[in-house]
Amino acid sequence: MTLTIISHTEHYYRSDGTLVGWGPTVTEINHLLDLFDSICHVAMLHPSKAPPSALPYRSDRITFLALPVIGGKNWSAKMQWVFQAPKVIRIVKQAVQSSDCFQLRTPVGMGIYLIPYLNLFLKVPGWYKYAGNWNQKSAPLGYRFQRFLLRNQRRPVTINGHWPDQPSHCLTFENPCLTQGELEAGDQYTKQRSLPKIWNFCYVGRLEEEKGVGRIIQAISKLSLAEKKKIGQVHFVGDGLERERFEGEAKKSGVAMTFYGYLPREEVFQIYMQSHVFIMPTQASEGFPKVIAEAMNFGCLPVVSDVSSIPQYIRHGREGFLIPEGTTASAHEVLKSIIGLKTEPYMDFLSEGRWLVSLFGFENYLEKLRAEVIPHF
Repeated sequence: MTLTIISHTEHYYRSDGTLVGWGPTVTEINHLLDLFDSICHVAMLHPSKAPPSALPYRSDRITFLALPVIGGKNWSAKMQWVFQAPKVIRIVKQAVQSSDCFQLRTPVGMGIYLIPYLNLFLKVPGWYKYAGNWNQKSAPLGYRFQRFLLRNQRRPVTINGHWPDQPSHCLTFENPCLTQGELEAGDQYTKQRSLPKIWNFCYVGRLEEEKGVGRIIQAISKLSLAEKKKIGQVHFVGDGLERERFEGEAKKSGVAMTFYGYLPREEVFQIYMQSHVFIMPTQASEGFPKVIAEAMNFGCLPVVSDVSSIPQYIRHGREGFLIPEGTTASAHEVLKSIIGLKTEPYMDFLSEGRWLVSLFGFENYLEKLRAEVIPHF
């Protein structure tokens, strides 16, 4: 069975000619070869240098079909989705009609016309993956329109979390991010953990205010001198336009903070193992960020916002700590309570987190696809 995946995943060519794409998505697609004979990924090819986090496909059974590089945050960039619609539709039609089934990864700018096109004009079976916040109250108009379209059609839609009045074709799925080997390595490493005398923190993701990077720095800066002495290092992995400002604020925090930029997956795991707490006071539209599960796999306590489906997995005081509305004040209070943890509750947190981590393994994801999605084809 041949699968076509349509997404806005960034792809690049390395200097040696190797095609690479955004690591988490490429890793997921590599694992889908356990279910499909071949996969064609229709996505964007950027002319810029590939970041360290980009990865190659592991098999020649995966082919790549390039879309034009379009989209962005300003209005003129968003309008490119409309102007380039005929070309995008032509490329997608070519790929999907040569396949047995498709997956469209949403929400994405081209989703506003690809969802109607796929539903009305192509009879090839498939499913939609909605990776954002399915229950977002004040979503952008394009996102709301795509959710409306997905609710009112019959193909399966995999979403984050479980919600009231969820249509039967909208299936609750976890975003996979961990191999069986990584789960086993994480389990062994977590068993070696003990209550730290000095706490290390980490954040992994885009360096931007919406994701909470500034609030992390501010919350730590507000700690007392005695509390700051209990913090060894704060690691920031990722990049963004606001990085220089964050680095300037970090120097005034009174705590050692290091900014790494993007790192290869194995080096990110090393950061998790050096850290005791993963913190993300995000106010962005999140589904369930994969980095939470990855960090928990290596024994990091999650300190995360209570947005979207996150509180359906992270119960405050059980698997981790929730930051109400992702505010600086709430993050500050949670950090103070963590620094004062005793051995028994700390070990209880690590133990409670193991059940959750297993849900984000690729084996669990593939099994759910076999049981809940593929029977529709």
